[in-house]
Amino acid sequence: MSEKLLATSINLSAFIDYQKGSVVSKEILSKKTGTVTVFAFDEGQGLSEHTSPYDAMAQILDGSADIFISGKKHEVSAGEIIIMPAGKPHALKANEKFKMMLVLIRSAE
Repeated sequence: MSEKLLATSINLSAFIDYQKGSVVSKEILSKKTGTVTVFAFDEGQGLSEHTSPYDAMAQILDGSADIFISGKKHEVSAGEIIIMPAGKPHALKANEKFKMMLVLIRSAE
């Protein structure tokens, strides 16, 4: 995390730019208990299925994507959130240019 982000107002949609054919990410905050990261996906880009020890909340900032949780497809668009439970397989595919803020919170064990 950059110290210059502390106690500063951030326009999340403008915080990260799209790159053709790529997935771009910028970390805002990182702690032992979780992270906050902003992502920009070009159309058709995505993340392959994986699991995480963290509960993950995706806040959609721009565009739309299909998010798959335990094999079930969820269509998400700007202004929406979705929570992906820790330990459940999930994946993502951008239907168009797509930005999201991802908040990861370590689950109690």
